Parts: sequence; C-alpha cells; structure tokens
Amino acid sequence: MKTGLSYRLKTKALKFGFQKVGITQAVPTPKEKANLKIWLAQGHHGTMEWIEKRKEKRGDIFNYFPNAKSIISVGMNYFSGYKQENIQSDYKFSNYAWGDDYHDILKSGLYKLLGWLKDKDPDVKGFVCVDTSPIMDKVWAQRAGLGWQGKHTNLITRDYGSWLFLGELILDITLDYDKPFADDLCGSCTACIDVCPTKALGEYEIYAEKCISYLTIEHRGQLPDVRSELYNWIYGCDICQEICPWNQKFSRKTDKKYFHPREEIITWTDENWQALDEEGFRKLFKGSAVKRTKFSGLSRNIKLNEGFTKPDV
Repeated sequence: MKTGLSYRLKTKALKFGFQKVGITQAVPTPKEKANLKIWLAQGHHGTMEWIEKRKEKRGDIFNYFPNAKSIISVGMNYFSGYKQENIQSDYKFSNYAWGDDYHDILKSGLYKLLGWLKDKDPDVKGFVCVDTSPIMDKVWAQRAGLGWQGKHTNLITRDYGSWLFLGELILDITLDYDKPFADDLCGSCTACIDVCPTKALGEYEIYAEKCISYLTIEHRGQLPDVRSELYNWIYGCDICQEICPWNQKFSRKTDKKYFHPREEIITWTDENWQALDEEGFRKLFKGSAVKRTKFSGLSRNIKLNEGFTKPDV
C-alpha cells in the first residue's frame, strides 16, 4: 500500500483543475457488463456501432488495461451560470459545448497528474481516459465515491449537481481506496423522466435512439421523420439536467473561463445560424466539442428546427 501517495495524488488533482477526485480499486464488473450487453441487444445505442465494437473492453477494465490495479476518477465542474434563456436565438444548444472542448482540458489535467506521478516513480504505467475511451465513467465515479447515477443516467454529486465532466487515470499500482457512494438520492423524484419530450428515459436507463442529444450529435445522415422535431435543440439537449432538483439547488458557477459560452452562441439570431456555412463552422468551433457533429449534422439540425412551433420544453 502506497501510504500517503493517494492523498498527494488527490491534492495534485485539485491543483490541476479538478473539483472532484476519488480512488477505487480496479475490479471485474460482471453486473454492469451484463447490463451493457442487454442494452445493446435492445438497440438502445442507435447507430453508435463503436459502443458495440468495444463492448468487451467497456464491460471489463482488464480487457482494456490488463495490469490495472487502481482507478483515479475525477470530475470537473462546467456550469457557466448562463441558461438557455440567455441565448438570443430560438435555437437551443447544450451548455457543455458552449466553450472549449472538454476532452482536451480534462486530458491535459490527467496527463499532468500522470507526469507528476511518473516523476516520483518512473516505472508506473497509466492510461488517461475521458469519454472517448471504452470506460464506464459513471460506474467508476460512483465506486470512487464522487456521486450516484441518477434516473437520467448522469452522475449527480451533492456539491455540483450533474454539471460535471468525468475522466479517469488508470494505474498499475495499489493505492488507498475511497468508499463507494452507496446512497441513491433521487428518491421518488421522476422529474427528468416526466419532462423528456421524446420519452428517451426509463428509470436509470437511457434509450439513446430516442434522445435528442444522440439525434443531434451522433446520428449520421437524415433523421427518421417521426423524430424530425428536435424541440429547438440544434446541438445536444439539457432538458433532463435543467429540471433536476439537485442542479436547481446546488449548481455552482465554474471559475474556468474556457467553459463559458462563445459570444456567438449567446448573441446570434436564428438568421445567423441559418446563414452558417462550412468555413464559418470550422472557424467558430475550432477547439470545440461541436466539431463532433460536423457541419453537415449541425446544418441538418438547424433546418429541421426552422419554423418549429411547439411549446418550449
């Protein structure tokens, strides 16, 4: 047991910009692996074939990193204090993508943490993971004591709600481990399930093929006609998080300016978005997670929302 090292790793993680950090042991996860396979078999991943292709690694940490012994789970608060009503256009835009790409920011902090550790022990081997890695972020975050997985399937914490980006540093050394977060503080609340306009949520389960975030970001090509109404969302969706009482009561404004919205996202009108071309897209979203949907996807979403008249959700 590396007595004292765990404390120093946590202290460094906070110094490198993370607000939450916990450590858990790398162990098999047969229950979660079985649930993943059922979810995939039911087609709830939509067209995200990359989940299917890497399901064995996602379901078992040792298929990804055979020598894994410890997982440091981190969370970074990205709530900027702005809300959808601050946006001047009718189009809605998930606030996780208002600023700079969180993948780059979290990876930078985690690589700094790994670099600090390797300075102490050059023989240590570790993997840095954000959500592009086949890792069950929320499972490990809960096991590391950060929070619990809510009914909307996002991780919720007592001190930041669910406005957190998650990442991991997987190591081949033994550390001191935190207690898992054992409480489910959603209670009888079903606000997130009730408010979802496309009925994409069951209790603790998401049907991605119905989810507005999936449809506007991950789905390639034309959308099925029955789901062509995106409720004014052109990139992602925050409905289930906005309604969550934990977010309404415990959101804390981040001091990270790189998560604050780019000026255009707040000030652009519908006409500005409708006039966006591919060159403008590349310029506006350089260094942004929005590049995930490509210009073709964002343009499709804008056109599908033109003339949308249903009540706001």
